[in-house]
Amino acid sequence: MNKEALIAEKEGLQPKPPQKDKQRINDDIRAKEVRLIGSDGSQKGVVAIAEALQMAKDEELDLVEISPEAEPPVCKIVDFGKFVYQREKKAKEAKKKQKIIEIKEMKFSPKIDKHDYDYRIQHILDFLSKGDKVKVTIRFRGREMSHTEFGFELMDKILADVMEFSTVEKTPKLEGRSLTAFLTPNKKK
Repeated sequence: MNKEALIAEKEGLQPKPPQKDKQRINDDIRAKEVRLIGSDGSQKGVVAIAEALQMAKDEELDLVEISPEAEPPVCKIVDFGKFVYQREKKAKEAKKKQKIIEIKEMKFSPKIDKHDYDYRIQHILDFLSKGDKVKVTIRFRGREMSHTEFGFELMDKILADVMEFSTVEKTPKLEGRSLTAFLTPNKKK
């Protein structure tokens, strides 16, 4: 047992639980009985902690608490250094496979010229092909607010032009002086 556990036991207090990343090994395991998994992965059943520690010592390996919340706790006989290395390696692999989706925004004006419109549509298609979501915004200035129907017509045209590459996540909505819609890329087949 470690020092903190001995002090807590003498004072009749519950020792503090382990930190999330900290694994209890060998003498740090406080349970009286554990469900043991052998070094070859075979189930040894529920055994006393002293017997489990002796089995680990006989194989010149460590007893590592895998699942402390279980009743009784699950422990495994492994080489602790190798165990930590493999766990970190799995975490790195999982992090590599994650795809971070960004939200790109493309702003339009209701009185946009044809060339500017085509240029922005091309950028929207580029963003969608890279797997990013796109927020399409049409900004109304001054007197343009009295003719929002031009903005809705433009938004319908934009959505029609990118329909085969995306799906509309949020339909066009007028919020303040902006008309916005969210597009998500279609799943690749």
